Amino acid sequence: MLTDIHPKLPMRDKSKTREFYINKLNFRKVSNHDFEAYLMLEKDKIQIHFFEFKALDPLENYGQVYIRVDGIDRFYQTLLDNKVMIHPNGRLTKKHGVRKNSHC
Repeated sequence: MLTDIHPKLPMRDKSKTREFYINKLNFRKVSNHDFEAYLMLEKDKIQIHFFEFKALDPLENYGQVYIRVDGIDRFYQTLLDNKVMIHPNGRLTKKHGVRKNSHC
């Protein structure tokens, strides 16, 4: 039985990635080990791993990870409180017709 998934995403700058996820999104380091060109962060019940990819062009990167949350209003307010830039199309709105446990 599958119980967890730990996405492994590219990062261009380890210190900027760490700073953003820890200081803006309230993640924490998984361990005290500091691996060169690799970063493991966690929050609540999820982990995200990052590998260094300095040549990454964000305009050509189409990778995505969907993270489901409980208490979206509280989480959204945390983003606002931490001054996280939110895309104009990313404002919190009610959507109709989206099933909670729908699968692709």
